[in-house]
Amino acid sequence: QVQLVESGGGLVQAGGSLRLSCAASGRTFSSINMGWFRQAPRKEREFVAAIRKSGGRTYYADSVKGRFTISRDNAKNTVYLQMNSLNPEDTAVYYCAAVMNYYRDPLRADEYNYWGQGTQVTVSS
Repeated sequence: QVQLVESGGGLVQAGGSLRLSCAASGRTFSSINMGWFRQAPRKEREFVAAIRKSGGRTYYADSVKGRFTISRDNAKNTVYLQMNSLNPEDTAVYYCAAVMNYYRDPLRADEYNYWGQGTQVTVSS
């Protein structure tokens, strides 16, 4: 089992920045692939970013490329999502997700079998 706890959400003005954190426990963190997803009201959950267990490869949704950066600190058992140049379309609940091994596609939500409770990000115009 892997337990995930997100933090760092909040209210920010358009153009601002936030950094989300996700602390993991229950397994050796360096053996876990990590992802971030988000879900806005009345919309499907969508992929945001992912990072492989080694930290050597990252993936981003087209909508956040160049603005968001995913990183991990295996010594702190934590994955981060640095979000810059935020706009109102980024408003959503952001979820951290984890899986031991990818089988098909790191961008698919059904690849991940552990999820955090979510943290709200609201961007005002």
